[in-house]
Amino acid sequence: MKFLKSRKNRILVIAGAAVVIILIILAVNKGSDRSGTKVTAEKAEKRTIIEIVSANGKIQPEKDIKISPYISGEVIELFVKEGDQVKKGDVLARIDPEIYRANYDRMRAMLNSQKAAEANAQARVAQVEAQFRNAELSFNRSKTLWEQNVISDAEFDAAKSSYEVANAEQDAAAQSLKSAQYSIESARASLSEAEENLVKTTVRSPSDGTVSKLNVERGERVTGASQFSAGTEIMRIANLESMEVNVDVNENDIVRVSLNDTCVIEVDAYLNRKFKGIVTEIATSASTLGVSADQITNFNVKIRILQESYQDMVDTTSNIRSPFRPGMSATVDIQTETVYNALTVPIQAVTTRADTTGLVKEEDANIEVAALRSEVKEYVFLVDNGKALMTEVKTGVQDNTYIQITEGLEEGQEVITGPYRAISRRLKNGDAIKVVDKKDLYAEEKK
Repeated sequence: MKFLKSRKNRILVIAGAAVVIILIILAVNKGSDRSGTKVTAEKAEKRTIIEIVSANGKIQPEKDIKISPYISGEVIELFVKEGDQVKKGDVLARIDPEIYRANYDRMRAMLNSQKAAEANAQARVAQVEAQFRNAELSFNRSKTLWEQNVISDAEFDAAKSSYEVANAEQDAAAQSLKSAQYSIESARASLSEAEENLVKTTVRSPSDGTVSKLNVERGERVTGASQFSAGTEIMRIANLESMEVNVDVNENDIVRVSLNDTCVIEVDAYLNRKFKGIVTEIATSASTLGVSADQITNFNVKIRILQESYQDMVDTTSNIRSPFRPGMSATVDIQTETVYNALTVPIQAVTTRADTTGLVKEEDANIEVAALRSEVKEYVFLVDNGKALMTEVKTGVQDNTYIQITEGLEEGQEVITGPYRAISRRLKNGDAIKVVDKKDLYAEEKK
């Protein structure tokens, strides 16, 4: 009985082991059917790569003049409205001139008064000069007689005193004349200022252009410009035939932007239409937005919209010929660099991984090894006989789709391009892969 029982147990053990072996074989066969991770692949090819810096901004006229009056007062006349074309020197508005006219008349009367004072001073000079000559002759006679002991010392002293007083009065009269002349110059300057203020009650256009903005109405009071204030902006004169886009470029991208870079401009108001432009100005100082840790540092860049790119949209029958209006929103792609015949792969094919080639044992660790551990390099995965071959590369410029490979690849080599999660995290050197079409890969992911 014991023999039969032992034999029965041995049979059960063998049967159990057989079941386990069968399950393992099925699992292996199932895995081999999958043939590893499903991926998509594409060959490295030579293309033209255009590196782009994108930015958003507003359209503004290149020449946009803010018109503020020189003097304060009430606007009594307006001769233009928004959209009007004006020429340099055209009258735009008039400010109440009565106060300034009265001041001009007062300054003119003051000048005439100073001229009369100058005439009196000249007459006084002539008078004292005659008195001085008479006193001088009398003194000389008295001196001769005194030397001959004909007159007394007292008489000689009186003649000498009269001579000295006449001389002093002559000097005083000359200084009074100079003072009167200076007063005339001051009065003439005041009259010129009053006349200028009176003239400036008429506001004229400083250049040709279009009235793009009108801020006041007839009857409103305005403040004149001064050294402490820009005054009231009553209107703007803009050249709408020459427009530009003002954009803010991030500090990380501004180093790649240069003057005369070509640009592709998309205006929100004109869908499915692209315009050409060039970079005309790059700010040297940054503008900072936000507060504390959220500060964003940008640099202002101005891009001229080339007229030939919208010439067909110009309305020659309208006062405003340009299809653009100040303040329109636009998106700009600045083409910072172009490389021809560049060896390229899709952007998603390149991943970054930590370099582990310099790792050593913990007990031998030092600063140099720690630096190697933190170093990150760029890699692609090549398709190599059903396996993923991890290959280090060096990259160059890139556009929205492709990136240049400067080292590590040759034209025609097949690189894994998807799925991105596998390339960026899961795939390892030597992993089994199965190359499929994109539609099959995404169909599998949806399931």
